[in-house]
Amino acid sequence: MSDPADIAAREVACEQAFVDGVYAQLKRSAASAQALASEGHSRGRLGHEGGLVERDAMVFHAAKRLATLDAAHEGLVFGRLDMRHEIAADPRYIGRIGLRDDQHDVLLIDWRAPAAAVFYQATHSEPQGVVRRRILRSRGETVLGVEDDLLDAEVDTDLPVVGEGALMAQLSRARDRSMHSIVATIQAEQDRAIRAPAKGVVTISGGPGTGKTVVALHRAAFLLYADRRRYETGGVLVVGPSGVFMKYIERVLPSLGETAVALRALGEVVDGLRATRRDDPAVAEVKGSAAMAEVLRRAARQSVPGAPTTFRIFYRDDVIVLGSRDLSVIRRQLLSGTSRNRSTTKVASTLIDHMWRRVRGERARERTKEDFAETMRDDDSFTEFVGQWWPVLDAATVLGWLREPEFLSRVADGLLSDESMRLLTKTWGDAPSVEDVPLIDELRYLLGDPPIISDPDEDPLLGVDAAVTEVVLATEREWAGPRGWQPPTNRVEDDGYAHVLIDEAQDLTPMQWRMVGRRGRTATWTIVGDPAQSSWPVPAEAEAARAEALGDKPVHAFHLSKNYRNSAEIYAFAAAYAEQAGLNADLPEAVRSTGVDPHLVVAEDLEAAVRAETVRLAAAVDGTVGVVATAQRQTQVRSWLAQEAGLVTDLAGGTESRVVVLTGLETKGLEFDAIVVVEPSEIERESSTGSATLYVVYTRATQQMSVVTTR
Repeated sequence: MSDPADIAAREVACEQAFVDGVYAQLKRSAASAQALASEGHSRGRLGHEGGLVERDAMVFHAAKRLATLDAAHEGLVFGRLDMRHEIAADPRYIGRIGLRDDQHDVLLIDWRAPAAAVFYQATHSEPQGVVRRRILRSRGETVLGVEDDLLDAEVDTDLPVVGEGALMAQLSRARDRSMHSIVATIQAEQDRAIRAPAKGVVTISGGPGTGKTVVALHRAAFLLYADRRRYETGGVLVVGPSGVFMKYIERVLPSLGETAVALRALGEVVDGLRATRRDDPAVAEVKGSAAMAEVLRRAARQSVPGAPTTFRIFYRDDVIVLGSRDLSVIRRQLLSGTSRNRSTTKVASTLIDHMWRRVRGERARERTKEDFAETMRDDDSFTEFVGQWWPVLDAATVLGWLREPEFLSRVADGLLSDESMRLLTKTWGDAPSVEDVPLIDELRYLLGDPPIISDPDEDPLLGVDAAVTEVVLATEREWAGPRGWQPPTNRVEDDGYAHVLIDEAQDLTPMQWRMVGRRGRTATWTIVGDPAQSSWPVPAEAEAARAEALGDKPVHAFHLSKNYRNSAEIYAFAAAYAEQAGLNADLPEAVRSTGVDPHLVVAEDLEAAVRAETVRLAAAVDGTVGVVATAQRQTQVRSWLAQEAGLVTDLAGGTESRVVVLTGLETKGLEFDAIVVVEPSEIERESSTGSATLYVVYTRATQQMSVVTTR
């Protein structure tokens, strides 16, 4: 009988020979793309417009191909299929991208291609013609090992079967600071969600560790492959809960050959804004509530604080007066049927119409309305009044009005409680919080973009408004002050995407759903979430906002049932807590066991215990260790661990430490080899949804978990 080690070595050598050939072809393809780019540049030197257009097209397509080839370099070949009807022929190889040889024969099948679907969908009960499925484990261009599944044992074949199974090998690997693709080990239930119909909305639900996030990212890559013209042209937006999370997932799509995707944390969805500061939970509940939409609608229709309330001017033998009631009527007229900023070009002419109807003097009536309009246009007091009474407004300016208790009380009457208003007036910062960003976006749409004035000299009345617009925009830019409050960099009509992917969707507030919904009115959607992990305390409000955002799009629902992250021991602990806390959690089946139970430490000295457990776990596992505490305790815990040599705990820093300190909310979507939970009761009390947050924390570890408490 042959030695299994010899068989494995022989099979690895065989696969290495094939992989070497693929990488050689990859280099030839890259050289061809580079040559195409060089030729494109030479076309631009022809000196005529056609040459420039041809240059741009050639260089663009060459650059895209080079980016794809470069991104897919790591682990390029990962799968092999030996089919029942092809045993004697060449096997099918599956890779991150498709590749042909110099004779244009298929060398490598793109994992998203229909021909590769059976790689993920075949099972022992339904082999679908697959005799053996092989996973190649590689580092760079070197094949380290192979893992085989014999799916059809009834076929008479001498194909060797090597390894203990690809999935278990993948699940036992050490975690680092980035999410990795699962393209080699996608399971059948995951593949069905990835390849679901593009039309409408795909929802992916399931408990912790079921791979919802990575499945959704693979779906985005699949859509780009299946309909590249639509999704590259219209854009794909991926929205996640935090900057920490977006950094964690940022390598997944490029590793699958896709780079044309916008990855945005919730504080970055509006172009030009980047918010990372989080409001206290009580404040976040107010800012995220559905009632804020009406508060902001009222605010956007108010007269500008400090603006003149009357206008008086002499015209020949007459005195024309517009009182506060007159101006209120005119304001309502201007706001009917259009947004505030869009009506800027009509302000002067509307005021002149109302003023002309007040002209009564005999000498004044000797002139025509056109004469009157020209006189007003040339009058500095009129121009100044228009600019002060109806300035072009940006969203940050109007949001700033809510800082004043009297103004807030007026627009929030009947919508917010006195306590909610008190919280708001004390929490506006110099730069926006994550919770402020959807409020700014709401006001952007309520106010509208300023009009584009191409040639104000064509219309004298328009010229008044154009001049005022320029003056006021300069004033508002000066008022905005801190960099975080600068206006968005695009116009509202440019916000839409062809596909929107929302991760941790259960956490979105009603106002965040409104913000994201505007970007997906004509888009297809992928929505990922687990209600039991929700940090939003009023699910009915969020559900209504979500329904409004999605409209009547058809929904395709997929549920993932296997927990691939946690050991059975860790998830049993988390599931018991979920039941005790009454979370009505979706409890997936953990597929592996480590034999190591969570470690509960009741300590008299919290600092010493946290330090000891962190050091112990860092020595016990090869990958990352997360230390989780409340926001209030975070700085203290970092200082404790800073005293331990080699434990660098700055999550936002450039050092790639294995140990990071986070809050419960920051752990959303992340996973670690080990977790230290500091004072779980404090995490529970931190917000009204603290029990759900603690459940999330308990489901982040793949190997070991310690819970440290003083009681």
